[in-house]
Amino acid sequence: MSFREKGGMAVPNDNADTGFHAGELAVQRAAGVADEASRLSPMLAPARFSAGFANFLAQRTFVVLAGTDTDDRLWASPLAGPPGFVQVSSPTQVTLHATPAAGDPLHDIRPGRKVAMTAIEFAARRRVRINGTLSHADTGTGTDILRIAADQAYGNCPQYITPRLLTPTDATENPGPRGVIRRDTALSAEDVALIRAADTFFLGTRHAGRGTDVSHRGGPAGFVRVDGQALWWPDYPGNNLFNSLGNLAVDPTAALLFFDFASGATLQLSGTAETLWGAPGPADSEAETGRVVRFTPQHLVAGPLLPARQITPGPERTLP
Repeated sequence: MSFREKGGMAVPNDNADTGFHAGELAVQRAAGVADEASRLSPMLAPARFSAGFANFLAQRTFVVLAGTDTDDRLWASPLAGPPGFVQVSSPTQVTLHATPAAGDPLHDIRPGRKVAMTAIEFAARRRVRINGTLSHADTGTGTDILRIAADQAYGNCPQYITPRLLTPTDATENPGPRGVIRRDTALSAEDVALIRAADTFFLGTRHAGRGTDVSHRGGPAGFVRVDGQALWWPDYPGNNLFNSLGNLAVDPTAALLFFDFASGATLQLSGTAETLWGAPGPADSEAETGRVVRFTPQHLVAGPLLPARQITPGPERTLP
C-alpha cells in the first residue's frame, strides 16, 4: 500500500499516481530520449520490496535523506549506522535506526511529510532510491527511528560514483575547523572551498503530487562551479528518467548536500535551481549534453554533521 499526504498526515492511497509526471516527460522530450525513457516507466510502479532489495538495504551503512523542515524548506541530510540500521519492516515500509544529528535542519522532521532517501554503497558503486512519506519519527529519545512508507523504490546505475570505503562514526568526532554549526544565507570562503573540492554531492527536489526525491551527483573534483553566490554543474548523460530535472521543471525548490569525507565537514544548502539548455558539445567533453543546472542558495547550514569517515579510497578508475 502506498500513502499520500492529507492535512500533514500520511493516509493510505490505493490509487497511487504512477508513471512519469508532466515535468519528467517534458525534459525527456527536450533531451530527445522519450522513447528510451518510456521503456523504463515500469520502474516507477508502486513500491514492493523484494528479498534482494531488502538484503541490499540491510547491508548499508550510509544513506542520504531529503525532506522539509517546519518552514517547508527542503534539505538533504546524511545518516549512517552499522549494517542493519536500514531495515525493510514490511513489503512497502523501511525503517531507519538513525535520525539527523542535533543541529541538522531535519533533526526535528515530523511524520506526515514527503521524504526520499538514497542508500549508496560507494565501494561497490551501487545505489537505490526510495521515495515516500515519513510515517513515524522518534528523535532525541534514545531510540532514534524514522519509518518511511514507500511509494517508489528502484535502483540506479553506478555512473559517476567515486569508489571509497566509509565507516560510521559520531558526527561530532574530530570536527576540525568547522566544528561550530553555522546557519547563514551566504556562502563563506570555506564553503566555496568545500564545494570546489567535491567529487560527490546529493540533490534533493520535489513535486507537488509525487513528493520528494534525492539523487547522487558525481564527477571529477571541481565539477561544481561557484559563480558569485550561485552554483552550477554540467548535467552528464544518465539513465534518461530525469526525476530530478523533471521535478525542477515544475518546482524550482532544491536542496544540495556537500561533505568532506576526511574531516566530516558538511554543507547543506536550500534554495532554487533551474536547468539551462544549450547546444551539445563534443561527446568527450562535459558539455556533451548541452545541459547545466544553476542553483541559487537561500539558506545554508555548515558544520561537522557527517556521521561517517572515509577509511580508504576505492580502486582508481575513470568515471563514469
